[in-house]
Amino acid sequence: MSSEERKAYPFAIVGFFVTDKPVDEAFKEDINPDDIEKIQEMIKEVIFKEGVDLAIAPFVVPPDQVNDALHQLGEALFGGEQEDG
Repeated sequence: MSSEERKAYPFAIVGFFVTDKPVDEAFKEDINPDDIEKIQEMIKEVIFKEGVDLAIAPFVVPPDQVNDALHQLGEALFGGEQEDG
């Protein structure tokens, strides 16, 4: 039985937060990998169909840097797993 090649596709969920604090004071500092995994599983269950894997990395991106940030995220998550050719 041959298996199909799996491919990684970037996606974005865009939101806004409003605060009177500086950006670096708006986020919790005690987020741990279990918290990220819970969020990841919730997104996976709510948005994607069965058989799709998901990896997320939360960070704030200035609007004019979104394309570069998505490219960097893709490289960080999938760059080491893909082979040239």
